[in-house]
Amino acid sequence: MVDTNTLRKKYLDFFASKGHKIVPSSSLVPQDDQTLLFTSAGMNQFKNEFLGQLTNFRRATSCQRCLRTDDLDKVGATAYHHTFFEMLGNFSFGSYFKEEAIAWAWEFITETLKITPDALWVSVYQEDTQAYDIWKKRVGFPDKKIVKLGPRENFWPANAIEDGPNGPCGPCSEIFFDYGQNAGCNKPGCRPGCPCGRFVEIWNLVFTQFNRKDEGVLEPLPNKNIDTGMGLERMAALLQGVKSNFEIDIFKPIIKAILNYPLFRIRYPLINAIADHIRAIIFAIYDGVSPSNEQRGYVVRKLIRKAEFHGYTLGIKNPFLHQLAAVAADTFSLVYPELKNNIAEISNIIQQEEKNFISTLKEAPRILGLEFKGSKSKSQGAGHVAFKLHDTHGIPLEITKSWARERGFEISEEEFNHDLREQQERSKKSSKLLGGVFVGEVRKLDIKKTKFLGYQSHRVEDAKILIVIKNAIPLAYASAGESCEMILDKTPFYAESGGQIGDRGRILKGKNIFMVENTVKQGRVYLHSGRVENGKFKRGDVVSARIDVDFRQAVSRAHSATHLLQAALREILGEHIKQAGSLVEADRLRFDFVHSEKIPGETLGRIEALVQKNILGSYEVKVKESTLEQAKKSRALAFFGDKYESKVRIVHIGDFSKELCAGTHLRNSSQAGLFKIISESSIAKGLRRIEASTGALAWEAFRRSQSRLDEISDLIKTADDKIIPALEDKFSRLASSEKEILRLRLELVKYDLSALIDKAQDVKNTKIICNKYNDLGVDMLLQIADMLKSRLSSYAFCLAAVQGARAGLVTGLSDDLVAKGLDAAKIIKEVAILIDGSGGGRQAMAQAGGSNIKQLDKALEKFREIIGAYLK
Repeated sequence: MVDTNTLRKKYLDFFASKGHKIVPSSSLVPQDDQTLLFTSAGMNQFKNEFLGQLTNFRRATSCQRCLRTDDLDKVGATAYHHTFFEMLGNFSFGSYFKEEAIAWAWEFITETLKITPDALWVSVYQEDTQAYDIWKKRVGFPDKKIVKLGPRENFWPANAIEDGPNGPCGPCSEIFFDYGQNAGCNKPGCRPGCPCGRFVEIWNLVFTQFNRKDEGVLEPLPNKNIDTGMGLERMAALLQGVKSNFEIDIFKPIIKAILNYPLFRIRYPLINAIADHIRAIIFAIYDGVSPSNEQRGYVVRKLIRKAEFHGYTLGIKNPFLHQLAAVAADTFSLVYPELKNNIAEISNIIQQEEKNFISTLKEAPRILGLEFKGSKSKSQGAGHVAFKLHDTHGIPLEITKSWARERGFEISEEEFNHDLREQQERSKKSSKLLGGVFVGEVRKLDIKKTKFLGYQSHRVEDAKILIVIKNAIPLAYASAGESCEMILDKTPFYAESGGQIGDRGRILKGKNIFMVENTVKQGRVYLHSGRVENGKFKRGDVVSARIDVDFRQAVSRAHSATHLLQAALREILGEHIKQAGSLVEADRLRFDFVHSEKIPGETLGRIEALVQKNILGSYEVKVKESTLEQAKKSRALAFFGDKYESKVRIVHIGDFSKELCAGTHLRNSSQAGLFKIISESSIAKGLRRIEASTGALAWEAFRRSQSRLDEISDLIKTADDKIIPALEDKFSRLASSEKEILRLRLELVKYDLSALIDKAQDVKNTKIICNKYNDLGVDMLLQIADMLKSRLSSYAFCLAAVQGARAGLVTGLSDDLVAKGLDAAKIIKEVAILIDGSGGGRQAMAQAGGSNIKQLDKALEKFREIIGAYLK
C-alpha cells in the first residue's frame, strides 16, 4: 500500500527529475491577491508566472493545500468532496506543452504508481485534435477509450468560450479510473461523463493556450502554459484500495478519535464531515484566519459551528473539536511540522469558539422568541428568518424547525434553501478571481520588470519612463494637474508590500515635477502614483527619481521596531506567536498576531520595556542575502505558509531578532528613538492587535501622557508622585458615600413596603405584586425581594428597576405556587423578551436583564397576566 506521504513525495520527486522546481505550498490566505478568499487551486500561487512575469523558473511542481466551500453540504455525504484538500500539480510557463504534459502524466501513473492501463480512460475537448492525436499516437492509448467532451466538461474555465470570463483559458484532458461495471449504472453506453460514479477523474491537464476576448473570440497566447491538478486524497484512495477518501491513512486516526466519544448513534456522513472540517479549521487558523463574522473568518466560524453541531447530533454535548485538532495535526507531522508546534494555541482558539456556539445553542429558544415575536402569521417568511438565524447566530435549521413545531407553525425549507443557494452564489463569486481569470490590467501590458535600487540608494538620476498610464490605459503624456501612474525601468521607490506602505517623493525632469504619493507593485512592475505638479511627462523621458528621505526613515523606524516587537512577544508570551497581518507607516505600526488571551497591563509593560531596551542597546541592523533553504537552516523567523522567493533577505537586529523580510530598515536599532505601545485589543477570536508608535510620534504620545498627568495633578491639587494614593482615597470615600445612600434608600423602601403589600392584587389569597424602581440595581431588588418573602406566605412578585440604559427584573414565587407547577425561571424568560433581554434562575426565584427600558411596564403587565391566568 502506498501511504499518502509516500505518494506526495513520489509525485514531487518525479517532476523534479523532469526539470521542475519543487515549490512549497503557499498559505491558504493568498498573498498580495485581494481577488481570492482562499487558495483554492495549485495554480493560484503562480499567478505572476502565468501572466508572463519572468522568474527564475519556468517549470514548477507543488503539493498545494486548498480550501473550498462551494459544495459544503456534500462534504461527508460523498466519497470525494472536501473543504480542505491537497492538490498535486505540475506547471509550465511557456516551457513545454501538451506532448510532454500528457506523456509525463501517463509515465507517472503507469510506471511510477503501477496503475494498470486497462483500468484507465481519458477525455479530451471535442475540438482538441492535437491532444487526441498525442494520446492515440504518442501514448498508444486505444481510441475507443478516448472520450470527446464539450466545453462544459473539458474546457477551463468551464464553458468559458460562451460564458466567459475574459482572460487566459484553454482545453483540458482528464484521466479517469474505471471501477468496473458493478460500480456504476450498468448501462451499455456508460463511460467518462456519466455521473453514476463508475469513472472517477484522477488527473486534470489544462492546456492554457488562448486569451478569451469579448464575444467569445479566442486569441492564441504567445506563451502556452500547462496547469495540472491531481487530488492527493483521491489518488491515495485509489492506491490504498478504498472507495472513499475518508478511509485513507491520513483520515483513519481522526475518524477513530471521533468514534471513541460516547456516541448514541453512528452516522458516517456526519463523522466524515467532522474529520474533513477539523483539517480545514486548523490550517486556516494557522495561516492567520481566526473565527469572526467577516469574510475568511466567517468561513472558519461556519466550519466550527457545522462540525460542532454534527457532534451534537451524534451525542457529543461538550466541546470536542479542540481535542481533535492535535490528532489532525499529527497526520501532517512529516510535511508540516510547524503546524504541530502551534497546535496548543490553535486548540485554544477552537475551544473558545466551541464554548460560544454551545452557549448559542442554549440561548436558541430566547433568540427564536425574539425573532418571531412580532410576526402575526409566523409561518409566512419563516424559512427566511430561519436562514438568517442560521447565518448570523449559527442556529441549525433542525433546532429552529423543532422549536416552531412546538408552537404550532412550520418552517419552509424551500425559503431556507433559496436563501442558502443565494449565499452560496455570493460565496462562489467572492472566492474566485473577479472580472476575469486574472485581474490587474497593468500586468497585461507588455512592460519589462522594474529594477529596484532603493536598498542601496535614495535617488536614481537616469531612470527612464517606460509608460505613463491612467486606470491601466496608456497616455501619450501627462500634464500639470493630472493624476496618473508612471512605470520606470529602475527606481529607488519601495513599493507597498508585506504591510509596509509605499515610498513617496518626486520624479524630476528639469523643472518638470511629478509628486509621487504612493508606490505599488503589480507583478514585477512598480507603479508610481501621483500628480504632475509642473510641466509634463511622457514615455521615454529620462528622469531623476528621488524618494522623500525623512518619510522613508520614519517608515523604517516603524518597520525595525515591528521586528523587535515580534521578537519580544515571542520571548515573553511564547513561540506560538505568529504574525497574522501588519501595517507599517511613518512612525506608526499595527501588528496582528495569533494569541488567545488578553495581554495583562503588567505584561504589556514588560514587552514595551524589552523593545525599548533593544533600541537603546544600539544594535547594528544587518541585512544578508541568502537562499531560502539556508535562511531556514539559520533559524531565521519564517512561516511555512508564507511565500518567499528562492533568494531572500535576512534582517538581523543584534542577536535579538532574525527575520526574513524584503522591507526597508534602519542601520542601527537606536535610530528608532522611542517605542510606545498605544493599544492592545482583540480583533477576532484568537487574534490580538498591538498598535504602537516610534520616533516623533512616540515622543508626542509621551508628551501627551505627561500633559494629562499634569492636568490631573492640578485638578486634585496633588504632586505627580502622590496622584495614585490621592485618587484611591477619593474613590474610597466616594464608595462609602454611595453605600450610605443605598442604605438610606433601602430604609425608604422598607417604609413603603407595607403600602406596596396593601395595594397588591389578591387572587385566591395569593398576593401578586409588580413594581418599578428608578436608579436601583439588581442587588437592591434582591434585598427587596427578601423583605417581601419574609412578610408574605403566598405570593408572586416581579420587581423591575432602571439603572442607566439597562433594565433589571427579579421574580419570586412562594412554595405553594411552586408546588402547583409554576416556574419563575420559565416565566422570566418569557417576560424578558419584551425588554430585549434574557434571564434564568431557580423555580422559586429568577432574574433577568435587558436593554429596552421603555417596555418595562409591559413586561410587568405580562407577568401579572401569566400569574393571574394561572390562578384563575
